[in-house]
Amino acid sequence: MTELYPPIEPYEHGMLDVGDGNRVYWESCGNPEGKPALVLHGGPGAGAGPFWRRLFDPAAYRIVLFDQRGCGRSTPDAADPRTSLDVNTTPRLIADIELLRRHLGIGEWLVIGGSWGVTLALAYAEQHPGRVSELVLFSVTNTTRREVEWVTRDMGRIFPEEWARFRDTVPEGERDGSLVEAYARMLADPDPDVRERAAREWCRWEDVHVSTHPGHKPDPRYEDPDFRLRFARLVTHYWRHAGFLGDGALLRDAGRLAGIPGVMIHGRMDISGPPDVAWRLAQVWPDAELVLIGTEGHGLSGDATTEAVQAATDRFRPGRSA
Repeated sequence: MTELYPPIEPYEHGMLDVGDGNRVYWESCGNPEGKPALVLHGGPGAGAGPFWRRLFDPAAYRIVLFDQRGCGRSTPDAADPRTSLDVNTTPRLIADIELLRRHLGIGEWLVIGGSWGVTLALAYAEQHPGRVSELVLFSVTNTTRREVEWVTRDMGRIFPEEWARFRDTVPEGERDGSLVEAYARMLADPDPDVRERAAREWCRWEDVHVSTHPGHKPDPRYEDPDFRLRFARLVTHYWRHAGFLGDGALLRDAGRLAGIPGVMIHGRMDISGPPDVAWRLAQVWPDAELVLIGTEGHGLSGDATTEAVQAATDRFRPGRSA
């Protein structure tokens, strides 16, 4: 097993008013005088769990975590169907990051992200390259319409029985259209039973398509009905809008990353996020190293991926040469 850094607790935390009626939870851990590093969690809607703190040397880094709008400890909670998602968009998340950076008095920071957090990290870095010292990215996604179609429809060829259940949860007349749109409509249904069924089946499918690595276990967070609804609402909201980004924009604008050192870590068995997304980005971002791990899948699915992520943060520690 990979030896992570020891568990630590925040030395400060708070709720930041980011406008639009939203307040985001943030925390700082490690060394208050250390190198700033920002964590961008996945999902959208997964929240920033404490395991992220353990990917950094706490003596070297000032580790900043925050829960993106609508999830984790931020308010209002997207698990409440009355919470509007109209002001929950990528441009607003990028603005939240900048507001948090200024609130904490940070000039620039290393940014780490996984899965959806990669999409957000790339969008932020391309808009504010002068604020990003390095990027550490794993399970690379761009949240394009093609990627959304891959996850919600094409992967039925790999998991046919499970995908048929996922498809057949939506009304019969909507099964040949956009499944993410159909699920988003169900998750907004006034009937709580319809919302619960959609959230449960969406999260069941999420667990399937990340299950390619040996020893996979179902995500216990999906046992919580509030987490299921929060997560499913936010994922479908962002996916139906292709991440609120121009389709293919992150790849087209990757030239803005010039001069930012980066490490991209991706499992070759990541069916949820095929490796060609990371490979294509590596072709146009010369300052990035692509690490493909042969046996692993999506997320921190095994020791080799976790070890590679921790090695990347160690590489960028103060006093170490990148």
